[in-house]
Amino acid sequence: MSLSYRQPGVVLTDRHFTVPLDHADPGGETIELYAREAVASDKAGQDLPWLVYLQGGPGFGANRFVGREAWLDRALKEYRVLLLDQRGTGRSTPATRQTLPLRGGPAAQAAYLTHFRADSIVRDCEAIRPQVTGGAPWTVLGQSFGGFCTVSYLSLAPEGLATAIITGGLPSLHAHADDVYRAAYPRVERKVAAHYARYPQDVERARRIADHLLTHDVVLPNGYRFTVEAFQSLGIMLGASDGSHRLHHLLEDAFVVTPAGLELSDAFQEQAQSLLSYASHPLYALVHESIYGQDARPTAWSAERVRAEFPQFDAAKTLTGDGPVLFTGETVHPWVFDADPALRPLRETAELLAARTDWHPLYDPARLAANEVPVAAAVYHDDMYVDTGHSLQTAGAIRGLRPWVTNEYEHDGLRTGAPRVLDRLLALVRDEV
Repeated sequence: MSLSYRQPGVVLTDRHFTVPLDHADPGGETIELYAREAVASDKAGQDLPWLVYLQGGPGFGANRFVGREAWLDRALKEYRVLLLDQRGTGRSTPATRQTLPLRGGPAAQAAYLTHFRADSIVRDCEAIRPQVTGGAPWTVLGQSFGGFCTVSYLSLAPEGLATAIITGGLPSLHAHADDVYRAAYPRVERKVAAHYARYPQDVERARRIADHLLTHDVVLPNGYRFTVEAFQSLGIMLGASDGSHRLHHLLEDAFVVTPAGLELSDAFQEQAQSLLSYASHPLYALVHESIYGQDARPTAWSAERVRAEFPQFDAAKTLTGDGPVLFTGETVHPWVFDADPALRPLRETAELLAARTDWHPLYDPARLAANEVPVAAAVYHDDMYVDTGHSLQTAGAIRGLRPWVTNEYEHDGLRTGAPRVLDRLLALVRDEV
C-alpha cells in the first residue's frame, strides 16, 4: 500500500517493490526496495516524465529532502522524481552488522554482498520501471557512484533510458582498483597542500594531534579506536566544497587542559566519531573496493597496499622531521574493521570480499561506443574523489556524451550548485547549448 503525504511545495509517496536478490535467478530469493516519489504540489495531477535519482556512495540511501531542497526544486519543475534507496541502503533491505548475520556466517554474507554492485542496482531499476512509468523510459540522474551506476545502465539496459545525467561520476571503464588509488593519492596530497596553504596554522595542530594519537591509546565515546590513521582519514572532508573550512574548525578545538594535562576535548572527540563512524552506512566500507572489481584479480585491500607506495602519508615518519602530516581521502582500509564497532563483526566478511577473484565486468565498451541515449556529464576539474583523467577518457568512449568540465564546483556540485548545475546539464543533454 502506497502512502502519500505533503511537505512544503511537494507531494511525497512511499513506494515499495519486490525484486530478485539475484537477477540471474528471477524465481529465487527476493528482497524489498523502497523509494520516495516526489512531485510538485501544483503538478500532482499531471502526467509528467519520470526522473530516477541514483545516490552516491556506495552504501548511502537517497537524500531525505525537506520540501523542495537543492536540486530537487529544479527537477520538480518538469519531472516526477523517484528517490531510490539502492539495495542494502536506507529502507531497502539494509545490510548492516545487525542484519547480515541473518544470512549465516561470513562466507554466506560475502556471497550475498556480491549482489550489491552497480549491475544489480541497474537491474533493480529495470524491474521496477514498468510499475512506475507504465513501461516508458525514464531519465536517470546519477551522482558520484550513482554516475557509475548510470554508465552500467547505458551498458546493460539503455532501452530503459530516455536521457542520462551524470554528476561527478564517470568511472574508468577498465582500471583496476590499484590504478584508481595510484591516481588518487597524488590528488589527495594536492588537496591537503591547498588546505595548509589556506590555513597554515593547521600544520602544527595536525602534527600535535597525530603525535598525541601515536603516544596514547584513545577510544572515542562510541567505542571507536582513534588511531593516527583514523585521524588522517578525516581528509575525506577535503573533497567537499566546504570541507577545508570544516576540517579547520574541527582541528582548532582539539585539545583542552585538564588536571592530567592536555587531552583531546570531548567536543573534538564527539565530532570526530560522527565523521568516522560507519554505523549509518556500513555497506560503503564493505563493498567500496568491489565497485572497481571487473576481472579475476582480487581488490585485496588495494587502497592499503597502494598507500605503501606513497611514504609521505606515513605520519610516524613525518613526525621525525618538521613536515606536515598528510590526510588521506576516500579510501577504506582493513584497520577500520578493527577500529569501528559498527564494522568489527563484519571483519571476516570484508576479508572474503577483498579476496574474491570472480568479479565480472560492469561496463560494455562496445555498447557504450554505439550509445544512442542522450547523455550529459559534469566533470569537476579538481574532483578529489573521481579522477578527472579517467572521467574524460570515459566521456570520449561513450558515443554522444556531452561533458561539462568545470572548476567552479567540487564533487558536491549537484548540492552546492543547485539549480545551476542541473540546469546546465539538462540544456546540454537537449542540445540547447
